[in-house]
Amino acid sequence: MKKHTGMRPQDIPILLKIIAYNRRNEEWQMKNLAFHLGISQSEVSESLNRSMEAGLIDESKKTVNRLALVEFLIHGLKYVFPQKPGAITRGVKTAHSAPPLDKMISSDTIYVWPDAYGQDKGQAVEPLYPTLVQPCRVDDDLYQLLALVDAMRVGKAREQALAKQEIERLILGDGK
Repeated sequence: MKKHTGMRPQDIPILLKIIAYNRRNEEWQMKNLAFHLGISQSEVSESLNRSMEAGLIDESKKTVNRLALVEFLIHGLKYVFPQKPGAITRGVKTAHSAPPLDKMISSDTIYVWPDAYGQDKGQAVEPLYPTLVQPCRVDDDLYQLLALVDAMRVGKAREQALAKQEIERLILGDGK
């Protein structure tokens, strides 16, 4: 196994996809993660190894350490994978502009993942990994989790506080 050299952006969506599978009681294998996220199987394997070394997944690489993941998402993510909103572009809503926070926060500021087929216009927020827009179109659980992650990355204190509550609810609690 390679030496752990720190987390990479794709590690977060991979762990969140596992959470999404578990929320639906779906069986999965590494090839499913690769296919559904548009990430190569070798990169998924390396990602799971990094996450295991970081204590975010167990040795079987099947069970996410939910408490550790939530702690990282809430306290470390914005420092490890910072993001500043960019120019106005067409895309798919994220952060407080997407579910579930869009029902809790009224804002004139819209954040989007840049996407030529997106239906909304807003400030660009680069997704953690370039291939994530398409999987989020077909997986609402993953979409909500990644939007909450973006709220932690780009949101102000209020958005981050609400995102924290929702992350805890969806990952630790019942979350249905």
